[in-house]
Amino acid sequence: MGIVVSMFLIAAGAVMRYAVTTEGNGFNVGTVGMILMVVGGVGAVLSIVYWASWGGFRRHTTTIVRERDVSQPR
Repeated sequence: MGIVVSMFLIAAGAVMRYAVTTEGNGFNVGTVGMILMVVGGVGAVLSIVYWASWGGFRRHTTTIVRERDVSQPR
């Protein structure tokens, strides 16, 4: 789930939780909205953690330095 989908779930959940006043028989719109906001928040955090740990397109170079004893001739 990407960050865009997470933000959409948070927005849709907020609308359902705070703006919709319809009540159903055995179905609570506010609870579904809260669940959507929580799932969107968890998805956003996981998406950010995933992309932060990935590191991008940086080139990782390793320099190896070997010491040589120069006191004795070859």
